[in-house]
Amino acid sequence: MNAFPWANVMQFGFGVLKLSPEALWTMTPRELAAAMRGGQRTSASPLVRSELTRLMELYPDGR
Repeated sequence: MNAFPWANVMQFGFGVLKLSPEALWTMTPRELAAAMRGGQRTSASPLVRSELTRLMELYPDGR
């Protein structure tokens, strides 16, 4: 069994995500795994216009 890659987690959390120590260490393993995937979609299909429109309505840019 391999040791958990703490150094990689800290390097990614602090260096790439720019998280504070508190934010990194309070993340759940599931949240950390999602962050390390970089928000990649689990679906192989591209984003369709209707989905983009829905997301734009849910998360509008500042006005």
